[in-house]
Amino acid sequence: MEALNSILTGYAVAALSMYALWFYFLSRRLTGPKVLPFVGSLPFLIANRSRIHDWIADNLRATGGTYQTCTMVIPFVAKTQGFYTVTCHPKNVEHILKTRFDNYPKGPMWRAAFHDLLGQGIFNSDGDTWLMQRKTAALEFTTRTLRQAMARWVNGTIKNRLWLILDRAVQDNKPVDLQDLFLRLTFDNICGLTFGKDPETLSPDLPENSFSVAFDTATEATLKRLLYTGFVWRIQKAMGIGSEDKLKKSLEIVETYMNDAIDARKNSPSDDLLSRFLKKRDADGNVLPTDVLQRIALNFVLAGRDTSSVALSWFFWLVMNNREVETKIVEELSTVLKETRGDDQEKWTEEPLEFDEADRLVYLKAALAETLRLYPSVPQDFKYVIDDDVLPDGTFVPRGSTVTYSIYSIGRMKTIWGKDCLEFRPERWLTADGYRFETPKDGYKFVAFNAGPRTCLGKDLAYLQMKSVASAVLLRYRLFPVPGHRVEQKMSLTLFMKNGLRVYLQPRGEVVVA
Repeated sequence: MEALNSILTGYAVAALSMYALWFYFLSRRLTGPKVLPFVGSLPFLIANRSRIHDWIADNLRATGGTYQTCTMVIPFVAKTQGFYTVTCHPKNVEHILKTRFDNYPKGPMWRAAFHDLLGQGIFNSDGDTWLMQRKTAALEFTTRTLRQAMARWVNGTIKNRLWLILDRAVQDNKPVDLQDLFLRLTFDNICGLTFGKDPETLSPDLPENSFSVAFDTATEATLKRLLYTGFVWRIQKAMGIGSEDKLKKSLEIVETYMNDAIDARKNSPSDDLLSRFLKKRDADGNVLPTDVLQRIALNFVLAGRDTSSVALSWFFWLVMNNREVETKIVEELSTVLKETRGDDQEKWTEEPLEFDEADRLVYLKAALAETLRLYPSVPQDFKYVIDDDVLPDGTFVPRGSTVTYSIYSIGRMKTIWGKDCLEFRPERWLTADGYRFETPKDGYKFVAFNAGPRTCLGKDLAYLQMKSVASAVLLRYRLFPVPGHRVEQKMSLTLFMKNGLRVYLQPRGEVVVA
């Protein structure tokens, strides 16, 4: 027995020695946060979870734009699976999103985690499956009728619901949570645009809606899968416990709601996206099955709700803290509406903006773009590495590992945006004469709407919706933060405000037009 113990001890010492040697040489190659044996950078990530995006930006500044770290450095077990390369270098981002696009798909871990919610929809697929949906959707998003439909849904929601809620808050001198209101507004709009069915979550009594609640629960449960190893959440799913049980029950509600919407559209087609996809055929000439249509619609709902509402929340927070920007936005609005609706200012707020009026709001678009530069709705994205590769800055990325590009950090680098990169300055998006919106010459300095083949198809619709809502609020009200209310980032795939955005409103009154 003693001999066996001696042999086992010898093997253990040898294994630890080999690991120590391997880890020593590995850690010398890495830059970024400190890496510890076995647990890698995970303790530091957890310690900074309340400021995760700023922590990443700090590390990127310290290393000049790219760092590599292992969150789980166990040799022969999870070397590449636990290896993460984090970058904010525009050339690296272009390489990942365009030059070597096929080498950096969503990857098996991401697709598996989101499969139950999104299936093989456009935002959770790669290769031919993604390409077919992308081509179909691209044709629809370029049509004027879809833009008109978006304007109709947005303006109806503003006039018949948002203004009523805000007017009541003014009369009662009570604060509102703008983030919650915007989430409800964008949810109603994207549901209307996608499958022509309005859940009416933005109503004066702010009701709970079974579909909305189930959709949120399913999304949160799905995100938790990314925090666990695949083994853990698959065990929970098999046993029907924890967040996996919530996911299953929520998806049953979501699917019932979607089936009703699909049946309604089959009987009464309209100009919504679902009606358009109902006309499509697959490669074999067959109509798309119901479960595929469900997932296609849910993909658009997920993409169209959180991103715009979160961007609007950060926009109003920045405007409240930069009154000179607010003044310029209101002046531009007043100038445009005076030309289109005349001198009577009551007519300016009788109806929300027409989209031809929204197109003329150059400074407002610049302010929204500047918001997304500093607070991108999706602060970072993950890609799977199929084959060994070398990024343009010389960083080696091994196959089977993960590459993360930090959109949040890109907007906070002096080397990319200049010494004033942390300032909210919409003028950086305008031509020298101030009359035209101008995107950066290097398109990969600004990837809030993604870039390359996966560039967001709904970019123009998103700007239209955000301009309409921003104008509808700023023309009628001045906003003031609730004293003591803390605005913090929530640790999520989307840059939510952890405590919402609570504000008081005051009527703006008559606007002086120069």
